[in-house]
Amino acid sequence: MPTPTKVTFPSFMLTISAELYAPAEGSPDRKGAAIVVSHPMTGVKEQTSAAYARVLSAAGFFALTFDAGYQGESTGEPRGLEDPHQRVEDNKAAVTFLTNLKGKIDPDRIGMLGICASGGYTSYAAQSDVRIKALGTVSAACVGRMTRNGGLYEANSQESPEAIAGALKAAADWRTAHGDNAKSEAPKMFQTEASAVPADAPSFFKSAAAYYGTKRGSHPRSDQRVPLSSYDLMIGYDSFNLQHLISPRPLLMIAGSEAETLHYSKTAVEDAKEPKELFVIDGKNHFELYDDLEKSAPKLVDFYAKALAK
Repeated sequence: MPTPTKVTFPSFMLTISAELYAPAEGSPDRKGAAIVVSHPMTGVKEQTSAAYARVLSAAGFFALTFDAGYQGESTGEPRGLEDPHQRVEDNKAAVTFLTNLKGKIDPDRIGMLGICASGGYTSYAAQSDVRIKALGTVSAACVGRMTRNGGLYEANSQESPEAIAGALKAAADWRTAHGDNAKSEAPKMFQTEASAVPADAPSFFKSAAAYYGTKRGSHPRSDQRVPLSSYDLMIGYDSFNLQHLISPRPLLMIAGSEAETLHYSKTAVEDAKEPKELFVIDGKNHFELYDDLEKSAPKLVDFYAKALAK
């Protein structure tokens, strides 16, 4: 497997750190097709994004992974800030970077893959950026809806006035207390030590610790610290309201049958127009699809091959 090339590109006022995977030697000719691979919230490019990028490279695609602004090796203060509109712009800026790789990338064969929160960010990006010719997602979620619903992941969770008020107060208090110190250490969004996760915690957080707190997904630049000023940025954001605008470009959304976030993919596909597909993998939860690619990877390769390499 070839070693990816370290690259950077601008996004708004930030510099994004990325890695470009070239098609593996002897792989099928995909005619310069490339996939932008976007990482989960609190993640970095070296985790699940890299796993999917390696599979895509082996299948003949260029694959670009990157750290979101304020995160990983990319620039921006405060560290760990989750700004949905920056995250969307990062994805669009990644497409711009690829379009300028003359002689390597065919600008008419660029697709996108979003994982977890980036399944939402890439949906939002694809709704308004027609350069994205195909969109795939894995375990997609919307950080706006999660925040407005009080962090609940179940399908029947509803927007909560109390959750919204609490999130806005926490953001306001954080901004007041830390407005003159962008380097203040943010709290952890969730625990990654299994022993620190309460026994009665939702299964989502137990599964998160099983990934991020073990050799499966731990990484020194992925510390799950998110400044509370992120929450007023997320309150007014929604990933899937205009999902129908992705059509006529193809959409594939993959999720596990046991994922607490499955309902996001279901409703997003329902709101989209053709061509679209929901691919549910039996027995898998949200985080298991981060590193168990047995069924998701072949499905994605086939999807991008048909959508981009005709």
